[in-house]
Amino acid sequence: MKNQFSKKLAFTAIAAGLVITACNKSPYPGYELSDNGVYSKFYNQNAEGVKPKEGDVVRLKMSYKNSKDSVLFDSQKMNPNGNNYIEFPLGKPTFKGSFEDAVLMMSVGDSASFMISADSVYLKTFMAKELPPYIEKGSMLTFEAKLEKISGKAEVEQERNKKMEEQKVMTELRKNEEPKALANFLAESKITTKPTASGLYFIETTKGKGAKPGKGCIVKVNYTGRLLDGKIFDTSDEATAKQEGLFDERRPYQPIEFPIGMGQVIPGWDEGISLMSPGSKGRLIIPSSIGYGAQGGGPIPPFSTLVFDVELLSFEPAK
Repeated sequence: MKNQFSKKLAFTAIAAGLVITACNKSPYPGYELSDNGVYSKFYNQNAEGVKPKEGDVVRLKMSYKNSKDSVLFDSQKMNPNGNNYIEFPLGKPTFKGSFEDAVLMMSVGDSASFMISADSVYLKTFMAKELPPYIEKGSMLTFEAKLEKISGKAEVEQERNKKMEEQKVMTELRKNEEPKALANFLAESKITTKPTASGLYFIETTKGKGAKPGKGCIVKVNYTGRLLDGKIFDTSDEATAKQEGLFDERRPYQPIEFPIGMGQVIPGWDEGISLMSPGSKGRLIIPSSIGYGAQGGGPIPPFSTLVFDVELLSFEPAK
């Protein structure tokens, strides 16, 4: 009797294990399906560590790619804030198996890979109206993430105030240093061209032919933009973007088109391109007063003089 009971108990345990295994069966080799709907593969995991909760601010090094193995975001390369991590308040999961669900599984120091529905990420988390062309319907995104820090709201507020004070000091320093940096650049580059009244330096390297574009004309321009230290921050040339590690398959690499004098580009561009004829190539040295000013933008720090190598391909008369 006792032996039969033991066999029955063992059979029940095996059956239960098979049911659990079947429920957690993943179509993605190496990934496990968790109860919250996330397919995960942990490289490092501290099961006893403190995990974030909704409302905490999390700091992650992360990247994700589409089903064609194209990297769509990498915090160590494409973070607009210039950091090698991304930091954000952890919100309520936008769907079962979301990236928020994935982060809720992690402790500080954990690193993992997650497979998450691309449709749900774009349509529910990003709230896009439709899938972009580089996302295949029904496909999965692969997220690689390492959780570096968890902060409560009070701690984040204190740190934010500290950073704001530091930024104010740094901004003031950059404001005072910009004229010196520009003067050094002009001297080292042996540029003797005089600036226009606005402060723009225009050095034409190849003369164009014909009339120059006026206000409202639609111009077509190739360009590469650098900071004074030579670092490229943007370009219309695909080969240059790949060489500099800036390539982004989501954007087209082609000449930019815009109407002159309509405020669609920085003032230094409006002025500089209007000095060129079709076929003209040159360099625009644009101080921050006619560039991105005290705010900067993306990879461009506040009070930055910019250097653009430009080519005016053609223009259409104003309509």
